[in-house]
Amino acid sequence: MVRVKDLKRSIKFYHELFELEVKRSIEFESFSLTYLSNQESEFELELTHNLDKTDGYHLGDGYGHLAFSTDNLKEIWEKAQSSGYAPTDIKTLKQLNKLVARFFFVTDPDGYQVEVIESNDLFN
Repeated sequence: MVRVKDLKRSIKFYHELFELEVKRSIEFESFSLTYLSNQESEFELELTHNLDKTDGYHLGDGYGHLAFSTDNLKEIWEKAQSSGYAPTDIKTLKQLNKLVARFFFVTDPDGYQVEVIESNDLFN
């Protein structure tokens, strides 16, 4: 679950880059819960929107990042770049000259770091 300040902007970000769609939404008096998913996985991302929240959230030191694996790393990087999300360069992680991972990071509208990692034997 991630808390978001601008629900529409967050839905747009996760849809544009990861093709997540609103699966269901539950409205309460002071907040809403919106669940995003796609057909490729049973994974759901819960967005909590507190209606009275006007400033940003403080992520603290217990949160690291979200991660999505993909077969289309370069394509998603290009989407992030062309949409103005300023992804980091694609990086390569090796161990003993063997490729472990190729990945980049992008920041969502609420400041959450999102890692996009290329699918392989270790990361699906």
